[in-house]
Amino acid sequence: MAIREVRKIGDPCLEKVCKEVKAVSPRTNELIDDMFDTMYESCGVGLAAPQVGILKRIVVIDVEDDHGPIVLINPVITKRDGEQTGYEGCLSVPGKSGIVTRAENVTVEAFDRNMEKFTLDAEGLLARCIQHECDHLDGVLYTTKVEGDLLDNSQLEEMYED
Repeated sequence: MAIREVRKIGDPCLEKVCKEVKAVSPRTNELIDDMFDTMYESCGVGLAAPQVGILKRIVVIDVEDDHGPIVLINPVITKRDGEQTGYEGCLSVPGKSGIVTRAENVTVEAFDRNMEKFTLDAEGLLARCIQHECDHLDGVLYTTKVEGDLLDNSQLEEMYED
């Protein structure tokens, strides 16, 4: 397992649509392990394969809830319901945050690392994270959805101190 370089905004890899995963190989499992290591090292809650330069439809998430670490291969959001608006950041846009409105609840269908299909219902932070990471698989950064200005995280910290 290794820490991989997180691609930053402006990298063409972040603007491309990823390819479906047909089968999970030992290299795919190594990638998934590396993605978790990279996400944890960077204090993130989600990471998509293009963020480490791999154009495959793979997402890892851990919002430290009852679901634990989640692997989504070829995820498809099949249902969106409700609305939540809040600050969002991204490991590929370091030091910045912005207000984004997303669905409060989502249902996602995906495959796990054994290529077994499953369905996951999510709400709140987990739902936000799933939507954010699935956007990455289609070459979309959250910065295109920010309402108002993108803030430096230091500005955000000052707002919460007051």
